[in-house]
Amino acid sequence: METNRSAGQPGKPGRGISRRALLIGGGAAAVGTAALAVDDIRRVWWRVPGVEKPRKAGELDYTPARWIAASEANWRRADRPDDYGVDRVIIHVTQGSYASAVRVFQDPAHRAATHYIVRQNGRVTQMIRELDVAYHAGNRSYNERSIGIEHEGFVDRPQDFTAKMYESSARLTAAICARYGIPVDREHIIGHVEVPGADHTDPGPHWDWKRYMKLVRAASTDGSQAG
Repeated sequence: METNRSAGQPGKPGRGISRRALLIGGGAAAVGTAALAVDDIRRVWWRVPGVEKPRKAGELDYTPARWIAASEANWRRADRPDDYGVDRVIIHVTQGSYASAVRVFQDPAHRAATHYIVRQNGRVTQMIRELDVAYHAGNRSYNERSIGIEHEGFVDRPQDFTAKMYESSARLTAAICARYGIPVDREHIIGHVEVPGADHTDPGPHWDWKRYMKLVRAASTDGSQAG
């Protein structure tokens, strides 16, 4: 669980392109603009200040999940993957119960939250849209490029990592990887401890990476991932 309050918070300049620059560039280089691929134009458009993709309150990115909204102080609105590419899934452990994780993610003073929480019974809760940047990694760049998944339990209690949790989380991660074209490997599916500059140790020594990656690969190839 993230407690670093400095990474990726509001008020810092972000990447983007001004509407004026877009209009001037379009007028001065009409031929070049006409030659842009449709995907390139779409990516530039979502970087214009004040323009964002349509969204509905409580809309899920992963259909098996239930929705509980995190405090808006714990994430930043974005239009990923058009303004920030997504190429990482980061695995966390809550160091507490599911209820305690939901409570702190709804607390604006906490200044941190993940996109998803996976419970020991395998149920998934989504608290932040994948479009948006969650403050979970303790590293602004990694916040912008990743999806964060919490797992209910404690790093020093291997019994907390149940079969249902592993299987459910693996299906979720496989669906995220498929959605963004993320390679299913340990370079792109990482623990919080592996984030540069991280001061956390989760998911800890009892998280079975070999078992987990095998399940993610299986879900990626057998069509069992949903969302």
